Amino acid sequence: MQAASATVKRFGVLPRLFPGRRQFAATASQCEPTDPPQSPPPSARLSMKMSGWQLHNYGGIEELQLSDKLKLPQIRSSDECLVRVRTTAVNPIDLAMLGGYGSTLLNQFRCQANDDIEFPLTLGREFCGELVQKGMGVRHEQLQLGTRVWGVVPIPNSNGAHAEYVVVPASCLAPAPKLLDDSEASSVLYAGLTAWSGMYITGGLGGPCGATTSAGGGANKRVLVLGGSGSVGSLAIQMLKSQGAQVLATCSENAVEMVRQLGADCVVDYTKPDAMEQLCTYAPYDIVLDCAGQGGQAAAESQYDFRQYITFSSPLLANIDKKGLCLGALQNVSDLVQTNMKTATQRGGVVKWGYFYPAAHGIEFLSGLVERGKLIPQIDSTFDFKDMPKAFERLKCGHMRGKIVVKLQSE
Repeated sequence: MQAASATVKRFGVLPRLFPGRRQFAATASQCEPTDPPQSPPPSARLSMKMSGWQLHNYGGIEELQLSDKLKLPQIRSSDECLVRVRTTAVNPIDLAMLGGYGSTLLNQFRCQANDDIEFPLTLGREFCGELVQKGMGVRHEQLQLGTRVWGVVPIPNSNGAHAEYVVVPASCLAPAPKLLDDSEASSVLYAGLTAWSGMYITGGLGGPCGATTSAGGGANKRVLVLGGSGSVGSLAIQMLKSQGAQVLATCSENAVEMVRQLGADCVVDYTKPDAMEQLCTYAPYDIVLDCAGQGGQAAAESQYDFRQYITFSSPLLANIDKKGLCLGALQNVSDLVQTNMKTATQRGGVVKWGYFYPAAHGIEFLSGLVERGKLIPQIDSTFDFKDMPKAFERLKCGHMRGKIVVKLQSE
């Protein structure tokens, strides 16, 4: 996001960042059916019910409720797929949405998708599972029934992956890499696409090809990753190193060795002021990637110069939740302009907001890295499906070393 005008443009194209059923239905209507309708999975023919975790009110972890009588999600567009979930993950966005974060804007997209009722809501943004049903417009040769797949759920979807079955657009799916087991495969895409989007779409790291294809890029660039031991930061480091970038990272003392093993050229304990001063000797940075939740306001207060400061902790949705769509949008413009006025004069760079974007070519990029052994997911802890609230409690405690995985089926 380059400036205030860019913010308005970015806000104007938010709907394409969150693919909804209406968009896909419109595309599907232009396609002539070439495949016969797929039969529902055996379990669906028996009862059309499934187990899943839902919330009927925003609030704390106690709002999560497990039910074995949930209605099986239905394919509504010819390019959607029904997947039987084997493993899923719990992400910070799930915990935030549990408390109502982003509901003002996201409910607008749900209404556009003909979902008139806000609740019940099933969380869960990523998964690994088995493709059991697909729409007539899904022609991808690799997406055959029975294929082991990994995928992500567009954020506005009211039916997430914390259930036995999930429906997503085919563009959000791909065959799961053979080198990863189910738990590993369910712990890459949400954080990986967030990091990829921040670097290649927001940051333009690989130029136009980096943003629009799976080409990657970034050789000889110098990038500082704040929060290198977390789910997004740990993947970002590996992605950058695979492209030949020089990577520096910050983390807590007990994670320094782990981050070094990920490939970072220099790792600094952020709790030690003397160690943090070392970062100034490497400045200016082409990109500072804030995966630690510091936000754009911290950019001007940093000790080192940079060309771009990209944070995944933007106030965009929070402002809209607080002030509504119109006033919230104006507040977003104001916040970004004020932040950039400070950083431009003090640090010589610009602040931008990164975001999760479920791009098919982003999934392809991540798949390629896994297949070449350049990306290994880090798993903090694993929980059984019945213990989903415990997984949320672990996330709430913070200081994860990778992802929190939830198993629905034995591997």
